[in-house]
Amino acid sequence: MLDIKWIRENPELLDVALLVRGAEKQADLVLKADEARRSIVQKLQDMQSRRNSASKEIGAAMGQKDFDKAEALKTEVSKLKDEMQSVEEEARTADAALSDLLATLPNIPYSDIPEGLTEDDNREERKVGQKPGWNHPAKEHFEIGEELGLMDFEAAAAMSGSRFTVLKGGLARLERALGQFMLDVHTVEHGIEEINPPLLVRDEALFGTGQLPKFSEDLFHTTEGRWLIPTAEVSLTNLVREQILDQKQLPLRYTALTPCFRSEAGSAGRDTRGMLRQHQFMKCEMVSITDADSSLDELERMVGCAEAVLQKLGLHYRVVTLCGGDMGFGARKTYDIEVWLPGQDAYREISSCSVCGDFQGRRMNARYRLEDGKTTQIVHTLNGSGVAVGRCLIAVMENYLNEDGSISVPDVLLPYMGGVTKIEKR
Repeated sequence: MLDIKWIRENPELLDVALLVRGAEKQADLVLKADEARRSIVQKLQDMQSRRNSASKEIGAAMGQKDFDKAEALKTEVSKLKDEMQSVEEEARTADAALSDLLATLPNIPYSDIPEGLTEDDNREERKVGQKPGWNHPAKEHFEIGEELGLMDFEAAAAMSGSRFTVLKGGLARLERALGQFMLDVHTVEHGIEEINPPLLVRDEALFGTGQLPKFSEDLFHTTEGRWLIPTAEVSLTNLVREQILDQKQLPLRYTALTPCFRSEAGSAGRDTRGMLRQHQFMKCEMVSITDADSSLDELERMVGCAEAVLQKLGLHYRVVTLCGGDMGFGARKTYDIEVWLPGQDAYREISSCSVCGDFQGRRMNARYRLEDGKTTQIVHTLNGSGVAVGRCLIAVMENYLNEDGSISVPDVLLPYMGGVTKIEKR
């Protein structure tokens, strides 16, 4: 959430930022709502002040035995009390209106992000590794999986509908191996603390990370009022909700391997074949909580952690900086890592790493205390995939495909595969 004080002082910068994101200007609307709220609050404060003064005057009048004046003042106080109830309700309504409006405003992008509104406007930063050099034809992952008899979309659809997959045998084990491998890389080599978080959360948690109220249609809601997490970012970031940390504790770095659940409400007709875009998928998530001065450096570190996974797997990829129109609601800057998929002859996102500044921290009321022991500031938060396990499985399948249709297991995964070096037809 944006700071209303900052908006009052920089309304033109808010509108510029919204235009960069491809959204409509909102500064005038926000300022009007803020002015209406402040006017009502001022009116209420004036009434409270007069009530307090009149109450003191009653005592003075009684002391002087001016009973007529005392009665008149009592009548005034009683009337003010009745009127204040109505004004207090107006103040609550005005405050809620402003809060609701602020809750729908996206974060302010950093000035160094590319201009543009679609993924075509993203800026490529670097390419790493080599595309596979074999001569046999490439295949898409669903062709490979079905030919091996280890990927069953029909059985998944029969029990759950579209955008679900059943993995069997070697592919199920390979996906499990990938997730465990990622956790080990991040915890052992990168020093990130492993967390096993809840998969069901309350409204407040999703509000804190920015999925609510604006993106409820992208989520799955239970009948008892909880939500299935769309990413472990929600659970991990909310670990510091409504806390005041000491600056010396920062940065906090968390990672988790969890199922994620998304309705994909806005993805009708996109990636309908295969398991690129699923309602349920595994992801290894990273979250960092930092002070204000460290967050941009932490973003570079986080991207490096995600890249390390792909480099160890020998997968070719590129890193791009997202333009304003392609960036997520809570981000100020985002790097996407796109892995090469030979079957599609294209790069596809496998990790997205974002710095959110104090945007989520303000929504969560999460702060840190400076070394002076008195001053507090809002924490900065970052999140990134380290990486999406299902998409990594796809990349391994397509990049390690052999001419006979089998899949070679990357060397770094052999310790997790119980001696299996190749995944073959059942």
